[in-house]
Amino acid sequence: MNNHCAAAIIGICLFAPFGCSRNAGQVQEPGGQVVARVGNEVLTSLELDHELRLANIPAEKRKDPAILKQMLAELTLRKYLVEQAVTLKLDQEPNVLLDISRSREQVLANALMARKAASVSITASEVDHFIAQNPAKFANRLVLAIDQMRFALGPNIQEVIAANQAAKSLDEIDARLTSMGIPHNRSEGQLSQGDLPPDLAKALQSRKADEIFFARSGPSGMYFKVKSEKMLPFEGEAATNFSRQSLKADAMKAKVAAASAGARQETVYSGEYAKIMGTTNPVASEAASIASSEGASLAVPAAPTEATAPPKN
Repeated sequence: MNNHCAAAIIGICLFAPFGCSRNAGQVQEPGGQVVARVGNEVLTSLELDHELRLANIPAEKRKDPAILKQMLAELTLRKYLVEQAVTLKLDQEPNVLLDISRSREQVLANALMARKAASVSITASEVDHFIAQNPAKFANRLVLAIDQMRFALGPNIQEVIAANQAAKSLDEIDARLTSMGIPHNRSEGQLSQGDLPPDLAKALQSRKADEIFFARSGPSGMYFKVKSEKMLPFEGEAATNFSRQSLKADAMKAKVAAASAGARQETVYSGEYAKIMGTTNPVASEAASIASSEGASLAVPAAPTEATAPPKN
């Protein structure tokens, strides 16, 4: 708990004022014992407990006087600001009403998906099947030791790729990135070949000695070469937990895709928007977005080999 946390909480109230308005007709008064009154605003024990959970305060520390003092100061300040805003009728301004409506929709949509996620149950047989069907991730996992150079992706990424297209070594790329004024760092790392997109894994299998690869890894670009490789089976409880999480993630992707399809069937666009949406596929776009967020985009070999690697955990 610190001043940054206080600023964040105030920011949430100012820019996502869900529940700040008593006139919006969209929220109920929270229950629980009254902890404090700030003018006409009430802070309850349920609200306090909820905020402590959101702040990731461990249960055993939620009665710590120092933590409670800081949290109560932040919450009563927020209540005070809400009352001032309502007094000025800010909760009736069109843009503020839109913000309240947007925040309400986001909270409800997230609550529904959280409930769907909680309903996903993975059996032991499903876990065993997943492990058996993915030997490259488990029994036959090949771990690559790499020499890598990372930098933040920017609007000039194509220029960077073109400038290093004929590079024969990471030293050469290091010098070129420096001359281009691009901050970067070089380090050693590891990649599990079974966790890579198929095209990248295939390119690595047929690599030449000291061949350089370029990968997009989340918000970063990465030039790397493979130094060595070794078999390192992934097994035991860690493998079981990983399998269960992977299966849950796949199940949730399917639920999101189903929800996207349902939304499309229930939606009727008007005017120019009907024409715009008639030329796109929202369901496919949603699926692509999910795949991208999970680091599952395809690899495209080039020279140096250009591919997309999944973010490292």
